[in-house]
Amino acid sequence: MSFFSNFQSDKCPGTISGNPLNGLCEKVCIQAQKIFDACIKQIQLENYTLTLTDATPANPTYPLTFISARSINSVGDITSISIDRLADKPNCARVQATVSIPVEVLYTDANGVEGVAQATIAVSEDVLLYVPAPSIMPYRATCEVSAVCAEGTFNENGTFTVNACITLILKIAIDVELLIPSYGYCAIPPAQDYSQEVCAGFFELPLYPQGKSCSRQ
Repeated sequence: MSFFSNFQSDKCPGTISGNPLNGLCEKVCIQAQKIFDACIKQIQLENYTLTLTDATPANPTYPLTFISARSINSVGDITSISIDRLADKPNCARVQATVSIPVEVLYTDANGVEGVAQATIAVSEDVLLYVPAPSIMPYRATCEVSAVCAEGTFNENGTFTVNACITLILKIAIDVELLIPSYGYCAIPPAQDYSQEVCAGFFELPLYPQGKSCSRQ
């Protein structure tokens, strides 16, 4: 069982039917990340140079043949950040930053040995975002990232030139204690073990053929 596998309870997440106030029982304080603003950017980088590090196995034989490259996690490293508030737009600011995306590069070397190396894609952001007023607890900029490179060309200096598809979600956030209405604790359904049911479809067959007997004319 799971929340969405025929487990019937009004103490589980899902769509609301009837009066949404029905069942509310308390106001609770939770620790959460409040997102004040966010924006998404999807770009295609052409002829971007990937510098390889930490090759496994070490010292591959050149030239290398590119297989693929993709981001290894969803968290980008933000550096060189600058936040300039706009006088004509209260709580709005120009946010400039460099977002570095760690990627894993797969390839084969000249001997046909498959290898993997690390690289980084750096993207410059220059956007407008809502930024809250100064407070004791500071806000911070975070960025969720995804990068995929489907093709690449090897260079004599040991790098790859690639075309990359990049998605970045830049956020302004603060960790807060947030007061929210609650329906109480969630009911956790019992786990349903996975089984492949290799005999499904076979055991459902009749024990003996079910054809009609022949009748003499």
